[in-house]
Amino acid sequence: MPNMSMKKNPMPSQEPFVRARNFDEVATGYDEATAIDEALRCLNCKNMPCVAGCPVNVHIPEFIAKIKEVDFEGAYQIISQSSSLPAVCGRVCPQETQCESRCVRGIKGESVGIGRLERFVADWHNAHSTELPVTEPSNGHKVAVVGAGPSGLTCAGDLAKKGYQVTVFEALHAAGGVLVYGIPEFRLPKSIVQKEVDHLIAMGVEIKTNMVIGKTLTVDELFEKGYEAVFIGSGAGLPNFMGIPGESYKGVYSANEFLTRSNLMKAYRENPITPIMKGGKVAVVGGGNVAMDAARTALRLGAEKVYIVYRRSMEELPARREEVEHAIEEGIDFKLLTNPVEIFGYENPDDKRDPKNGFVTGIQCIQMELGEPDERGRRRPVPVEGSEFLLEVDTVIMSIGTSPNPLIKMTTDGLEVNRRGGIIVEEFTGATTREGVFAGGDAVTGAATVISAMGAGKIAAKAIDEYISAKK
Repeated sequence: MPNMSMKKNPMPSQEPFVRARNFDEVATGYDEATAIDEALRCLNCKNMPCVAGCPVNVHIPEFIAKIKEVDFEGAYQIISQSSSLPAVCGRVCPQETQCESRCVRGIKGESVGIGRLERFVADWHNAHSTELPVTEPSNGHKVAVVGAGPSGLTCAGDLAKKGYQVTVFEALHAAGGVLVYGIPEFRLPKSIVQKEVDHLIAMGVEIKTNMVIGKTLTVDELFEKGYEAVFIGSGAGLPNFMGIPGESYKGVYSANEFLTRSNLMKAYRENPITPIMKGGKVAVVGGGNVAMDAARTALRLGAEKVYIVYRRSMEELPARREEVEHAIEEGIDFKLLTNPVEIFGYENPDDKRDPKNGFVTGIQCIQMELGEPDERGRRRPVPVEGSEFLLEVDTVIMSIGTSPNPLIKMTTDGLEVNRRGGIIVEEFTGATTREGVFAGGDAVTGAATVISAMGAGKIAAKAIDEYISAKK
């Protein structure tokens, strides 16, 4: 019998005052009874609008129907036909603006908790299944994938299902890309990512870490080694800064560096090899998901006070509502309609290389007001004259976006990029201006969502298969 409740089942989670001081996962997930109850809210619409809202076209009503039948493994098998990373997507995808935004139940109430159900199914499978994935017979063709992030892993998985010998080259010492270096443990446990990576390895995908393409090997050398096509999914790891005075002071980080040190380099440990801030007051500049991750990580590392400094209002804040709500519950202080203009610090007389290479003491800000809409329709923030004030902090984290690293472009002939450094590709194939080279994810678009990167990986895998098949 359908569940006609207007509200989705709430997600169980740690209490704010407890979770703010640990790195355990905030949301603890549905149990079986709750998952079945939530699945019964799905109307199994004939036109399936939710599927059109998913960048990888997961067969949503079909997997939810399996949950209703208490066939959780069957539900997982349906999801895995389209998604290589279901446990990841169930945790970090912005379902509220994608599949759930199309849900019919959302017209007069709350949408079905599609993301929560996907997470439940993937976690159930990981906890109960002992079967290894099927390894397809080799078709005799080799493909190289650059980057073990969401787009690269998805492309590799889809090609492996078609019998290709796929090798993934990853610059860091762990596979996962932004999933392991950028997203904190309390949102996406590393063990979850590793299970997804192990699944791909069991399918026959080879992953080589500590391989910087453009330095360790070039794209040209990959072709010389017998790879018939190359997919570039190297992400957008080059941080942006504001260009304001004081950004060279100690205690100023990019969000990328801050999160990478915490996530992969274990800076949260006692006496870490690569230390990071401990205690004090922290200002995080920016309003996206990465800013929320950095602010909440700083709190867990022992900061006594953490501020989000954002130049627009709460309505324009680009981060997911859930992440913003969690940050507020944990005590993060939002300084909205506020923009930094200078970072202050004191000089370090012991540093003979640069007497200005001192330590942060505060950040000078100015109040903003919203003016006319910009080219994207958002009201442009305008400074309020005479409204400057000093925010006393010990650490500043810049989270104002990232750009693709130029290394691959610099070492690859015939590969064109746009003015922002993104690799130029054909929209429906991911083909670049260099024959046999395809690209997708943040390396093309700049920083975007995990699921959009996965969608690009799927598109490119299909195009690579057609490209190689046409050469036979």
